[in-house]
Amino acid sequence: MTEDELKALRKEVKKAKRIATEKAGEVHDLVEDRLPAAFEEIPALAKECYDACAAWKEANDRLEAAEAAG
Repeated sequence: MTEDELKALRKEVKKAKRIATEKAGEVHDLVEDRLPAAFEEIPALAKECYDACAAWKEANDRLEAAEAAG
């Protein structure tokens, strides 16, 4: 993998982490500010957060593999 490809992958990981962190913040806000009244929002928001975290993990795993390969 070229240095440019690694740089792009690092950027992808950073973006995915930011999105996952934002979704986690939304879950936190829901729990802290809107429950129990907004309990019906939990499944959809939890799915969004899960998907964002899974996307980060997949990108991070690819980056770690690429860096290990040298």
